[in-house]
Amino acid sequence: MNALFASTAQGLEELLKSELEALGALDCKIALGGVHFHGDDRLLYQSLLWSRLASRILLPLTDFDVFSDDDLYQGVRGIDWPAIFSVDKSFVVHFSGTNEAIRNSQYGTLRVKDAIVDSFADALDQRPDVAKQQPDIRVQVFLHRDHAMVSLDLSGGGLHQRGYRDGAGQAPLKENLAAAIVLRSGWQAGTPLLDPMCGSGTLLIEAALMAADRAPGLLRQQWGFYGWRGHNEFLWQEVLDAARARAAAGAGAVSRFFGSDNDARVLEKARANARHAGIADLITFSVNDVANLANPQPDGPTGTVISNPPYGERLESEPALIALYNLLGRIMKSRFGGWRLSLFSASPVLLSALQLRAERSFKAKNGPLDCEQKNYLLAETPNVAVARDIAPDFANRLRKNIRGLEKWAAKQHLDCYRLYDADLPEYNVAIDRYSSWVVIQEYVAPKTIEPEKARQRLYDAISATLSVLDIPASQLVVKARERQKGKSQYEKLAQKGEFLLVDEYDAKLWVNLTDYLDTGLFLDHRIARKMLGEMSRGKDFLNLFAYTGSASVHAGIGGARSTTSVDMSRTYLEWAEKNLRSNGLVGKQHRLIQADCLSWLELSQETFDLIFIDPPTFSNSKRMSESFDVQRDHLMLMKDLKRLLRPGGTMMFSNNKRGFQLDAEGLQALGLKARSITEQTRSQDFARNRHIHNSWLISHADQDQ
Repeated sequence: MNALFASTAQGLEELLKSELEALGALDCKIALGGVHFHGDDRLLYQSLLWSRLASRILLPLTDFDVFSDDDLYQGVRGIDWPAIFSVDKSFVVHFSGTNEAIRNSQYGTLRVKDAIVDSFADALDQRPDVAKQQPDIRVQVFLHRDHAMVSLDLSGGGLHQRGYRDGAGQAPLKENLAAAIVLRSGWQAGTPLLDPMCGSGTLLIEAALMAADRAPGLLRQQWGFYGWRGHNEFLWQEVLDAARARAAAGAGAVSRFFGSDNDARVLEKARANARHAGIADLITFSVNDVANLANPQPDGPTGTVISNPPYGERLESEPALIALYNLLGRIMKSRFGGWRLSLFSASPVLLSALQLRAERSFKAKNGPLDCEQKNYLLAETPNVAVARDIAPDFANRLRKNIRGLEKWAAKQHLDCYRLYDADLPEYNVAIDRYSSWVVIQEYVAPKTIEPEKARQRLYDAISATLSVLDIPASQLVVKARERQKGKSQYEKLAQKGEFLLVDEYDAKLWVNLTDYLDTGLFLDHRIARKMLGEMSRGKDFLNLFAYTGSASVHAGIGGARSTTSVDMSRTYLEWAEKNLRSNGLVGKQHRLIQADCLSWLELSQETFDLIFIDPPTFSNSKRMSESFDVQRDHLMLMKDLKRLLRPGGTMMFSNNKRGFQLDAEGLQALGLKARSITEQTRSQDFARNRHIHNSWLISHADQDQ
């Protein structure tokens, strides 16, 4: 009786245990990443040939404690290696694990190799060759803390290498993981199985092998036990012949399999793989888009839709996938009533885009990725067609807005403008164009709207935007926006560092669409920046809370004698410098000062002709014992700014606080007067939003504005 260990992907151990027990394995015990079991030589060969889930079958040779490198050497040296394989066989060592004595796996590999070679040298005065490529013998050593296990790998190459796959599409599944997905899907042999994004066909091929009763290892040409002295060739041939007989008997399997993909080239690989696997007659492959998916047997039995759809790392960078999953959910509900659906994905967010309730879920690893498989039972529903136009009202409004804005923007030399701003209450998003890119910002839905309904409307808006604008999904960015407090609007979301240079009138400005909630350019202040440029010739200009310095750029282009930009963030000041340089604004007359704006304002003794201040609505400031609130504290700002404003000078004060009330009497008491320019600074693309910002020109009370 052999003590054996079958390794597998994390999350599949229980499934593997059941499979081994069905093959006749005894004393099965689950461990992390595999199953310990016992079996005779016939079971040993059957587990290698028939396991659809195991990654490798190992024969443990010995185990021992390792407190020094010599412990490792002597433990391996104590095995009678010439009794395991002959000196004319090549070998390789795979070592995993470290401890205080063995600090890295390369050193562990070297000590094990030395022990094996020395064992042969002492016994036979000969040394076997080490071969990293196609060795005859593979030795596995696992070191966990201070304990080592030495095993002979009877598999050779990983058991997922069935021998039928020559090529694969992007991100293929390993065959043993694909088999696990099929087994967990709820699919029953004899019923149809459909993969609408089949890629190289691995899921369907593994299912067809099961239906045809073909051993998964039947096509393999090399095995790790071929070089093992304990190999029983006669028994192996018996096991092999029995498997071939079962395959011949199962050739007439009644199950039908259907695979589609929108990539014709990868489907050719799928067809070739199916031919190599010997089950090509069972699978029908066709080039098709998910949007055109239909029941392949409308008058036949209900079956299972199974797939490993694409998934990305971030919601913000994968709007096409949101649209894809959501469309798939719609099609499943409308065209596949009574069927089962099973999807395997590393993205819970994308699975939620299906808008379906799962009846079961399973977790598993796909390489380093934590993945989840969800099974859905689709309700019996009438075969209602999925509407060709998703969110038609929203799409029509977006088309209308584009017609009214594109010529205007081109005439104004504007690359960036708002296309849609919650025009329809049920589609509570803002859509901004940045040259060839589009950003969708989702506003938080009112509490009266059910979260699932709000999510569905976002998915619809994404799908419709891609369709109406006819842009690649890779050029659409999705963000969630809430009412921001303090610095939260500037918090970093990603680390891509990808910048896009855009035109705004005569200025060239850098935007970043992915790394922050805001892009570096407040589109609603566009006309205010233009006005500052027109007012700045020959003047010293101060930009407080400068952000990325776009106002300073316009002032510089407009002929300002000097620009001073103050902000607390080094990141944004570096961005501002980049903006200035892109417009030829370099030199000591264009200063960038990193400082807390309120503290700097209180201490500064400089004076300026033109000042622009757009403070946050709310902020915690080191200067103040509590906090800064623009409504409560704007007179305090004006008091300090009056000191910095030269006679005859002008200040532009702006903020985004909804319902803000300027304290005119308080200003008058300070010797200042204000004139609202809110309407003048609200551009055509923000015409619907009367509360997007508030703006005033403020000057000394004894001068004309």
